[in-house]
Amino acid sequence: MNSPNQASGIVGFAQPVAAPLTRAAIFLVVTLKPGFEHRRTVRSLCGDLATVMRAVGFRDIEAGLSCVVGFGSDAWDRLFGAPRPVELHVFREIHAGTRHAVSTPGDLLFHIRAKRMDLCFELATQITARIGHAVSPEDEVHGFRYFDDRDLIGFVDGTENPRGQEAVDAVLVGEEDPTFAGGSYVIVQKYLHDMDGWNALSSEEQERIIGRKKLSDIELDDSSKPTSAHSALTTIVEGGKEIKILRDNMPFGRASQGEFGTYFIGYSRSPRTIEQMLENMFIGRPPGNYDRLLDFSRAVTGCLFFVPSATFLEAVAEDQPAVADTSAAPTVIEPSPSGRRENDGSLDIGSLKGEISHE
Repeated sequence: MNSPNQASGIVGFAQPVAAPLTRAAIFLVVTLKPGFEHRRTVRSLCGDLATVMRAVGFRDIEAGLSCVVGFGSDAWDRLFGAPRPVELHVFREIHAGTRHAVSTPGDLLFHIRAKRMDLCFELATQITARIGHAVSPEDEVHGFRYFDDRDLIGFVDGTENPRGQEAVDAVLVGEEDPTFAGGSYVIVQKYLHDMDGWNALSSEEQERIIGRKKLSDIELDDSSKPTSAHSALTTIVEGGKEIKILRDNMPFGRASQGEFGTYFIGYSRSPRTIEQMLENMFIGRPPGNYDRLLDFSRAVTGCLFFVPSATFLEAVAEDQPAVADTSAAPTVIEPSPSGRRENDGSLDIGSLKGEISHE
Protein backbone atom coordinates (compact mmCIF):
# COMPACT_ATOMS: atom_id res chain seq x y z
CA MET A 1 0.00 0.00 0.00
CA ASN A 2 1.34 3.38 -0.97
CA SER A 3 0.59 6.86 0.29
CA PRO A 4 -1.07 9.28 -2.13
CA ASN A 5 1.25 12.10 -3.09
CA GLN A 6 0.59 15.53 -4.54
CA ALA A 7 1.23 16.14 -8.23
CA SER A 8 3.68 18.83 -9.22
CA GLY A 9 2.30 22.34 -9.01
CA ILE A 10 -0.65 21.58 -6.72
CA VAL A 11 -0.93 23.80 -3.66
CA GLY A 12 -1.48 21.74 -0.53
CA PHE A 13 -3.33 22.86 2.58
CA ALA A 14 -2.41 21.92 6.11
CA GLN A 15 -4.98 20.63 8.55
CA PRO A 16 -6.05 23.32 11.07
CA VAL A 17 -3.40 22.47 13.66
CA ALA A 18 -3.05 26.17 14.51
CA ALA A 19 -6.77 26.90 14.84
CA PRO A 20 -7.66 29.63 17.37
CA LEU A 21 -8.25 28.84 21.02
CA THR A 22 -11.72 27.51 21.72
CA ARG A 23 -13.84 26.99 24.81
CA ALA A 24 -14.31 23.25 24.30
CA ALA A 25 -12.51 20.25 22.83
CA ILE A 26 -12.78 16.49 22.51
CA PHE A 27 -9.69 14.31 22.27
CA LEU A 28 -10.58 10.91 20.81
CA VAL A 29 -7.95 8.18 20.52
CA VAL A 30 -8.81 4.85 18.90
CA THR A 31 -7.03 1.73 17.63
CA LEU A 32 -7.67 0.16 14.25
CA LYS A 33 -9.10 -3.37 14.19
CA PRO A 34 -7.45 -5.97 11.94
CA GLY A 35 -8.82 -6.65 8.49
CA PHE A 36 -9.11 -5.10 5.05
CA GLU A 37 -12.70 -3.95 5.54
CA HIS A 38 -11.74 -1.99 8.64
CA ARG A 39 -8.83 -0.37 6.85
CA ARG A 40 -11.11 0.55 3.97
CA THR A 41 -13.65 2.08 6.35
CA VAL A 42 -11.05 4.34 7.94
CA ARG A 43 -9.56 5.30 4.57
CA SER A 44 -13.02 6.25 3.32
CA LEU A 45 -13.39 8.73 6.17
CA CYS A 46 -10.11 10.44 5.30
CA GLY A 47 -11.48 11.92 2.11
CA ASP A 48 -14.88 12.73 3.63
CA LEU A 49 -13.80 14.23 6.96
CA ALA A 50 -13.73 17.82 5.72
CA THR A 51 -17.24 17.44 4.29
CA VAL A 52 -18.62 15.98 7.51
CA MET A 53 -16.97 18.75 9.52
CA ARG A 54 -18.43 21.47 7.30
CA ALA A 55 -21.91 19.96 7.58
CA VAL A 56 -21.79 19.95 11.39
CA GLY A 57 -20.05 23.32 11.63
CA PHE A 58 -22.61 25.02 9.37
CA ARG A 59 -25.06 24.96 12.26
CA ASP A 60 -23.00 27.72 13.87
CA ILE A 61 -20.25 29.03 11.63
CA GLU A 62 -19.08 31.50 14.28
CA ALA A 63 -18.34 28.63 16.69
CA GLY A 64 -15.16 27.76 14.78
CA LEU A 65 -15.54 23.99 14.64
CA SER A 66 -12.36 22.23 13.50
CA CYS A 67 -10.95 18.73 13.52
CA VAL A 68 -7.40 17.45 13.16
CA VAL A 69 -6.76 13.75 12.55
CA GLY A 70 -3.41 12.10 13.18
CA PHE A 71 -2.11 8.58 12.59
CA GLY A 72 0.19 6.46 14.74
CA SER A 73 3.24 4.63 13.41
CA ASP A 74 1.67 1.17 13.16
CA ALA A 75 -1.58 2.50 11.72
CA TRP A 76 0.30 4.45 9.06
CA ASP A 77 1.90 1.25 7.79
CA ARG A 78 -1.43 -0.56 7.72
CA LEU A 79 -3.41 2.25 6.13
CA PHE A 80 -0.94 3.89 3.76
CA GLY A 81 2.32 1.94 3.66
CA ALA A 82 5.36 3.53 2.03
CA PRO A 83 6.52 6.21 1.84
CA ARG A 84 6.06 7.22 5.46
CA PRO A 85 6.90 10.38 7.40
CA VAL A 86 10.60 10.40 8.23
CA GLU A 87 10.27 10.91 11.99
CA LEU A 88 7.10 8.93 12.72
CA HIS A 89 7.58 6.28 15.42
CA VAL A 90 5.85 4.87 18.47
CA PHE A 91 5.87 7.18 21.50
CA ARG A 92 9.00 6.45 23.52
CA GLU A 93 8.53 5.70 27.19
CA ILE A 94 10.70 7.39 29.76
CA HIS A 95 11.54 5.87 33.16
CA ALA A 96 13.36 7.94 35.74
CA GLY A 97 13.06 6.94 39.38
CA THR A 98 9.37 7.06 40.28
CA ARG A 99 8.57 9.18 37.23
CA HIS A 100 7.18 7.44 34.18
CA ALA A 101 6.09 8.83 30.81
CA VAL A 102 3.99 5.90 29.67
CA SER A 103 3.40 4.79 26.09
CA THR A 104 -0.19 3.69 25.49
CA PRO A 105 -2.12 2.31 22.48
CA GLY A 106 -3.36 4.74 19.86
CA ASP A 107 -3.68 4.44 16.08
CA LEU A 108 -5.78 7.51 15.33
CA LEU A 109 -6.24 10.82 17.11
CA PHE A 110 -9.18 13.13 16.47
CA HIS A 111 -8.63 16.57 17.98
CA ILE A 112 -12.02 18.32 17.78
CA ARG A 113 -12.37 21.97 18.80
CA ALA A 114 -15.13 24.57 18.89
CA LYS A 115 -16.56 27.34 21.03
CA ARG A 116 -19.47 25.02 21.81
CA MET A 117 -19.20 21.53 23.25
CA ASP A 118 -22.39 20.39 21.50
CA LEU A 119 -20.73 20.89 18.12
CA CYS A 120 -17.67 18.95 19.25
CA PHE A 121 -19.90 16.17 20.52
CA GLU A 122 -21.94 16.04 17.33
CA LEU A 123 -18.84 15.78 15.16
CA ALA A 124 -17.40 13.05 17.40
CA THR A 125 -20.73 11.23 17.10
CA GLN A 126 -20.69 11.47 13.32
CA ILE A 127 -17.09 10.23 13.16
CA THR A 128 -17.74 7.24 15.40
CA ALA A 129 -20.91 6.42 13.45
CA ARG A 130 -18.77 6.17 10.32
CA ILE A 131 -15.84 4.16 11.70
CA GLY A 132 -17.02 2.81 15.05
CA HIS A 133 -17.20 -0.80 13.89
CA ALA A 134 -13.65 -0.57 12.49
CA VAL A 135 -11.91 0.79 15.58
CA SER A 136 -11.71 0.26 19.32
CA PRO A 137 -11.88 3.29 21.64
CA GLU A 138 -8.79 3.81 23.80
CA ASP A 139 -9.43 7.22 25.35
CA GLU A 140 -11.95 10.04 25.08
CA VAL A 141 -11.48 13.27 26.99
CA HIS A 142 -13.82 16.26 26.98
CA GLY A 143 -11.81 19.38 27.72
CA PHE A 144 -12.98 22.83 28.73
CA ARG A 145 -11.42 26.27 28.97
CA TYR A 146 -10.99 27.17 32.65
CA PHE A 147 -11.36 30.81 33.72
CA ASP A 148 -8.51 32.96 32.31
CA ASP A 149 -7.07 30.19 30.09
CA ARG A 150 -5.72 28.55 33.22
CA ASP A 151 -5.24 24.90 34.05
CA LEU A 152 -6.71 23.32 37.15
CA ILE A 153 -3.54 23.99 39.14
CA GLY A 154 -4.21 27.70 38.70
CA PHE A 155 -1.62 28.84 36.14
CA VAL A 156 -2.12 30.22 32.63
CA ASP A 157 -1.29 27.54 30.07
CA GLY A 158 0.24 28.13 26.64
CA THR A 159 1.71 31.57 27.26
CA GLU A 160 4.73 30.99 25.03
CA ASN A 161 2.84 29.72 22.00
CA PRO A 162 4.15 31.19 18.74
CA ARG A 163 1.81 33.27 16.59
CA GLY A 164 1.19 33.92 12.92
CA GLN A 165 3.94 32.85 10.55
CA GLU A 166 6.12 31.84 13.49
CA ALA A 167 3.46 29.27 14.45
CA VAL A 168 3.30 27.93 10.90
CA ASP A 169 7.07 27.57 10.80
CA ALA A 170 7.06 25.82 14.18
CA VAL A 171 4.50 23.14 13.36
CA LEU A 172 4.51 22.41 9.62
CA VAL A 173 6.97 20.01 8.00
CA GLY A 174 8.86 21.63 5.15
CA GLU A 175 11.66 20.77 2.79
CA GLU A 176 13.24 18.38 5.31
CA ASP A 177 10.56 15.84 4.29
CA PRO A 178 9.07 17.18 1.04
CA THR A 179 6.78 14.21 0.44
CA PHE A 180 4.91 15.13 3.62
CA ALA A 181 5.33 18.90 3.57
CA GLY A 182 2.44 20.59 5.31
CA GLY A 183 2.09 17.81 7.84
CA SER A 184 2.81 18.03 11.56
CA TYR A 185 3.72 15.79 14.48
CA VAL A 186 1.59 15.75 17.60
CA ILE A 187 2.19 14.21 21.02
CA VAL A 188 -0.61 13.78 23.54
CA GLN A 189 -0.47 12.90 27.22
CA LYS A 190 -3.19 12.82 29.85
CA TYR A 191 -1.95 14.07 33.23
CA LEU A 192 -3.79 13.57 36.52
CA HIS A 193 -3.08 16.00 39.36
CA ASP A 194 -2.80 15.48 43.10
CA MET A 195 -4.81 18.58 43.94
CA ASP A 196 -4.67 18.08 47.71
CA GLY A 197 -0.89 17.93 47.61
CA TRP A 198 -0.62 20.85 45.20
CA ASN A 199 -2.99 23.07 47.14
CA ALA A 200 -1.05 22.39 50.33
CA LEU A 201 1.84 24.37 48.83
CA SER A 202 2.08 28.12 49.20
CA SER A 203 1.64 30.27 46.10
CA GLU A 204 5.35 31.10 46.24
CA GLU A 205 6.29 27.41 46.22
CA GLN A 206 3.97 26.77 43.29
CA GLU A 207 5.45 29.70 41.38
CA ARG A 208 8.97 28.34 41.81
CA ILE A 209 7.86 24.97 40.45
CA ILE A 210 6.16 26.52 37.40
CA GLY A 211 8.59 29.42 36.92
CA ARG A 212 5.90 32.08 36.62
CA LYS A 213 3.83 34.34 38.83
CA LYS A 214 0.46 32.77 39.48
CA LEU A 215 -1.67 35.91 39.23
CA SER A 216 0.12 37.96 36.58
CA ASP A 217 1.60 35.05 34.55
CA ILE A 218 4.89 36.95 34.36
CA GLU A 219 7.95 34.71 34.15
CA LEU A 220 10.24 34.74 37.17
CA ASP A 221 13.61 36.35 36.59
CA ASP A 222 16.65 34.14 36.40
CA SER A 223 17.81 35.08 39.89
CA SER A 224 14.68 33.64 41.51
CA LYS A 225 13.64 30.93 39.02
CA PRO A 226 15.07 27.48 39.79
CA THR A 227 16.71 25.57 36.95
CA SER A 228 14.19 22.80 37.68
CA ALA A 229 11.22 25.10 36.97
CA HIS A 230 8.76 23.77 34.42
CA SER A 231 9.21 26.81 32.17
CA ALA A 232 12.98 26.41 32.23
CA LEU A 233 13.06 22.70 31.41
CA THR A 234 10.57 23.04 28.55
CA THR A 235 12.58 25.76 26.82
CA ILE A 236 14.58 24.18 23.98
CA VAL A 237 17.38 26.17 22.38
CA GLU A 238 19.35 25.01 19.34
CA GLY A 239 22.07 27.10 17.73
CA GLY A 240 21.14 30.05 19.93
CA LYS A 241 17.49 30.00 18.78
CA GLU A 242 14.52 28.81 20.83
CA ILE A 243 12.58 26.02 19.11
CA LYS A 244 8.85 26.53 19.65
CA ILE A 245 5.90 24.16 19.70
CA LEU A 246 2.15 24.81 19.71
CA ARG A 247 0.20 23.70 22.77
CA ASP A 248 -3.57 23.50 23.04
CA ASN A 249 -3.81 21.91 26.47
CA MET A 250 -7.20 21.57 28.10
CA PRO A 251 -8.34 20.97 31.66
CA PHE A 252 -10.69 18.04 32.24
CA GLY A 253 -12.07 16.19 35.22
CA ARG A 254 -14.81 14.46 37.16
CA ALA A 255 -15.30 16.24 40.45
CA SER A 256 -17.25 13.43 42.09
CA GLN A 257 -14.47 10.97 41.22
CA GLY A 258 -11.70 13.23 42.45
CA GLU A 259 -10.27 13.36 38.92
CA PHE A 260 -8.55 16.61 38.00
CA GLY A 261 -6.29 16.72 35.00
CA THR A 262 -4.64 18.45 32.08
CA TYR A 263 -4.69 17.00 28.59
CA PHE A 264 -1.38 17.92 27.02
CA ILE A 265 -1.35 18.22 23.24
CA GLY A 266 1.67 19.63 21.47
CA TYR A 267 2.17 20.12 17.73
CA SER A 268 5.65 20.49 16.27
CA ARG A 269 7.57 20.29 13.02
CA SER A 270 9.66 17.49 14.51
CA PRO A 271 8.77 15.22 17.44
CA ARG A 272 12.34 15.61 18.71
CA THR A 273 11.50 19.00 20.23
CA ILE A 274 8.74 17.68 22.48
CA GLU A 275 10.69 14.52 23.22
CA GLN A 276 13.57 16.66 24.47
CA MET A 277 11.17 18.63 26.66
CA LEU A 278 9.88 15.39 28.16
CA GLU A 279 13.38 14.08 28.80
CA ASN A 280 14.22 17.34 30.56
CA MET A 281 11.06 17.06 32.65
CA PHE A 282 11.23 13.39 33.61
CA ILE A 283 14.98 12.78 33.69
CA GLY A 284 16.22 16.28 34.36
CA ARG A 285 18.67 18.76 32.88
CA PRO A 286 21.18 17.73 34.09
CA PRO A 287 19.88 14.27 35.14
CA GLY A 288 18.25 14.50 38.55
CA ASN A 289 17.24 18.14 38.10
CA TYR A 290 13.73 17.09 37.06
CA ASP A 291 10.45 19.00 36.85
CA ARG A 292 9.00 19.13 40.38
CA LEU A 293 5.53 19.47 38.90
CA LEU A 294 5.78 15.71 38.35
CA ASP A 295 5.69 15.25 42.12
CA PHE A 296 2.03 16.29 41.82
CA SER A 297 1.12 15.22 38.27
CA ARG A 298 1.42 11.82 36.60
CA ALA A 299 1.05 10.88 32.97
CA VAL A 300 -1.43 8.06 32.36
CA THR A 301 -1.34 8.09 28.54
CA GLY A 302 1.24 8.86 25.88
CA CYS A 303 0.99 8.72 22.07
CA LEU A 304 2.70 10.18 19.03
CA PHE A 305 0.90 10.78 15.74
CA PHE A 306 1.62 12.28 12.35
CA VAL A 307 -0.93 14.77 11.01
CA PRO A 308 -0.80 14.70 7.19
CA SER A 309 -1.93 17.67 5.14
CA ALA A 310 -5.61 18.11 4.32
CA THR A 311 -4.65 17.68 0.66
CA PHE A 312 -3.16 14.27 1.48
CA LEU A 313 -6.37 13.18 3.24
CA GLU A 314 -8.58 14.22 0.34
CA ALA A 315 -6.44 12.13 -2.04
CA VAL A 316 -6.82 8.90 -0.05
CA ALA A 317 -8.75 6.30 -2.03
CA GLU A 318 -11.51 4.35 -0.30
CA ASP A 319 -11.27 0.87 -1.74
CA GLN A 320 -7.60 0.41 -2.60
CA PRO A 321 -4.38 2.22 -1.78
CA ALA A 322 -3.14 4.70 -4.34
CA VAL A 323 0.37 4.30 -5.74
CA ALA A 324 2.67 7.08 -4.64
CA ASP A 325 4.65 9.11 -7.16
CA THR A 326 7.80 9.67 -5.16
CA SER A 327 9.40 11.56 -8.02
CA ALA A 328 6.93 14.41 -7.77
CA ALA A 329 8.25 17.84 -6.93
CA PRO A 330 7.81 19.09 -3.35
CA THR A 331 4.37 20.50 -2.65
CA VAL A 332 3.93 24.20 -1.93
CA ILE A 333 2.17 24.39 1.41
CA GLU A 334 -0.11 27.06 2.74
CA PRO A 335 -1.90 27.14 6.11
CA SER A 336 -5.47 25.92 6.00
CA PRO A 337 -7.88 28.83 5.49
CA SER A 338 -9.85 27.61 8.52
CA GLY A 339 -6.66 27.60 10.54
CA ARG A 340 -5.62 31.19 9.79
CA ARG A 341 -5.69 33.40 12.85
CA GLU A 342 -7.08 36.78 13.50
CA ASN A 343 -5.15 39.22 15.63
CA ASP A 344 -7.72 39.31 18.39
CA GLY A 345 -5.27 39.59 21.26
CA SER A 346 -5.85 36.00 22.41
CA LEU A 347 -3.16 33.38 22.77
CA ASP A 348 -2.60 31.58 19.47
CA ILE A 349 -2.54 27.90 20.02
CA GLY A 350 -0.59 25.49 21.86
CA SER A 351 9.28 0.50 14.32
CA LEU A 352 11.23 2.45 17.05
CA LYS A 353 9.89 1.29 20.36
CA GLY A 354 12.68 2.80 22.38
CA GLU A 355 12.72 3.25 26.11
CA ILE A 356 14.85 5.69 28.06
CA SER A 357 15.72 4.44 31.54
CA HIS A 358 17.37 6.51 34.22
CA GLU A 359 17.05 5.18 37.70
